[in-house]
Amino acid sequence: MSKVLIFAGTVEGRRIAEYLIRSGIAIHVCVATEYGEKLLQKGDGITITSKRLDTAEMKAVMIEQKISLVIDATHPYAVLVSQNIKQACMETEIEYMRMLRDSIQKQAEHCIYMDSIEEAAQYLKNTEGNVLLTTGSKELAKFTEITDYKSRLFARVLSTPSVVAECSRLGFEGRNLICMQGPFCEELNYAMLKQIDAKYLVTKESGSAGGFLEKLNAASMAGVQSIVIGRPSKEEGITFEECLSVLRGRFQIESKKKITLLGIGMGSLENMTIEGRNACENADVLIGAKRMLESLEQFHKPVFVSYRAEEICEFVNNHEEYQSFVVALSGDTGFYSGATKLIQALDDYELEVLPGISSVVYLCSKLKMTWQDVKFISNHGRYENVIAAVKNHEKVFSLLGGQDCVRSLCQKLIDYGLNEVIVYLGEQLSYENEKITVGSPSQLLNHTFVEPCVVLIENKEARLSVTTHGFSDESFIRGKVPMTKEEIRSISISKLRLTKNAVVYDIGAGTGSVSVEMALQAIEGTVYAVEKKSEAIGLIEENKKKFGADNLVVIEGIAPEAMEQLPVPTHAFIGGSSGNLRDIMKQLLKKNPNVRIVINAITLETISEALECIKSLEVAETEVVQVSVSKSQQIGEYHMMMGQNPVFIISCTGK
Repeated sequence: MSKVLIFAGTVEGRRIAEYLIRSGIAIHVCVATEYGEKLLQKGDGITITSKRLDTAEMKAVMIEQKISLVIDATHPYAVLVSQNIKQACMETEIEYMRMLRDSIQKQAEHCIYMDSIEEAAQYLKNTEGNVLLTTGSKELAKFTEITDYKSRLFARVLSTPSVVAECSRLGFEGRNLICMQGPFCEELNYAMLKQIDAKYLVTKESGSAGGFLEKLNAASMAGVQSIVIGRPSKEEGITFEECLSVLRGRFQIESKKKITLLGIGMGSLENMTIEGRNACENADVLIGAKRMLESLEQFHKPVFVSYRAEEICEFVNNHEEYQSFVVALSGDTGFYSGATKLIQALDDYELEVLPGISSVVYLCSKLKMTWQDVKFISNHGRYENVIAAVKNHEKVFSLLGGQDCVRSLCQKLIDYGLNEVIVYLGEQLSYENEKITVGSPSQLLNHTFVEPCVVLIENKEARLSVTTHGFSDESFIRGKVPMTKEEIRSISISKLRLTKNAVVYDIGAGTGSVSVEMALQAIEGTVYAVEKKSEAIGLIEENKKKFGADNLVVIEGIAPEAMEQLPVPTHAFIGGSSGNLRDIMKQLLKKNPNVRIVINAITLETISEALECIKSLEVAETEVVQVSVSKSQQIGEYHMMMGQNPVFIISCTGK
């Protein structure tokens, strides 16, 4: 069977080789060094030559290996090698395909373009300051003409014995010889430039795969001038993606991409399932956030650093050389995981979801606790009502995220009178520096903690979840601000038909009595108390803290203007409109045509205005209820019923 011969002097060349191996196509790969051979994927269907070849030797390989197609994926600067490959193909009448590396044309403030190495060396003769050379070992001799080059120039080259010996022969030794395999990230380039106090960086225009942008960006950040050696000539050929397309058509290779969403547990390999390890072993490429991929370095796979669904989809779509993708996700794929968005985004591919050990399971096992009775929430990149959860459940587990997250949580618990709870804080779970700290909020308040961290809060005094409204009027801090009375509150809130995740506006909130009761019912939602009086604003804040209504947000202003920037409401209670009832209702219906509205009216004018609104606006399920309440009052040994002002409760729902 005829083979494909690949001259793989670049990352793209190795990727083409790996793609053909996985597709069952026999290949022979030529690389210049034994080190280059080590970088190649081993497997059935691949043979390798690891030495520099002249034209005659190339022809011999082509004939001996029965080659039908030659892919020239050598470096853009290896002009002579490409000429020899093309000549050998012409003499053997074998098809030749030149694969080009993407060119990046980037003009930067600290960037000078030169036509050749010689021109760059001549330029540096008239400068002062240290220079980082990243053009390869074969070009170093041309820089030895520079005065004091042994102290000024720092050469970054491959770490093979032959390269080190040649550099040493030229006078590059000790701290002036940096032996590493690239390409390098921007951070490492920057650190290296700062370490040697570089004033200049010399690089070839090696394209995106060669880390060209990372070098230029690092130099710019470090205030270092980049000297770029432009490509030797304009080549003809095809791109990496075009090469893949040609190979798929020629060998009728079907694209069968499989994507595995893998929960890797806490992060350490010991914490990963055997099934998850096997998936990583068999993957062509690993995808995930930087911390996830650092945990998987021992698998020695190509990686793509990203946790965004749209970026991952784009990568999968644009990389036909890979067939098996593993997306690494922290913890378990079903517990506050990015897997949810990815499952929807990657629906067109063969998709597998593998679970991992979640942080809640791991922490509870360390604490010797059960977790079937734990309330789960997350405050990592999102808001959840932790105060309501702690007040209503004996155990609450939360993911934490963000700077100072532990301190702000402990301060909030203290502010809402929950300093008696027990806080179990887990840091760096499953890693060598794992730490679990136990204490009250005040004891942990001023401690410093390291991300990632999670918390389990135990409240042995937790009350049962609120099932009905009905706090007494005397429970609220009142001042001189009018308050919706207890019985009217109960009927009005019932008419609202609140859901646990409702987004509610309380317009004309007064003391906040209705706001508080709604917030305690919609514990997974948010209540926005809109009030114009500063005295009332203070009372609402006090009542919010007293009742632990952390999901109550106080908005000072006049409706409807104060409502404009608020999230879309599902429900609205209007206790006071300041004469703006029609505009308020129009704004509510504009934000949400299906919003549920309840209005309290005492004056005949407000009742008349409300009735006109429900007639002329797009609402349904309209209802008007008049409520007259009498409450007993003790006078001596007798009780007398004392009447309160009658209240009209008007309710409707947007069509």
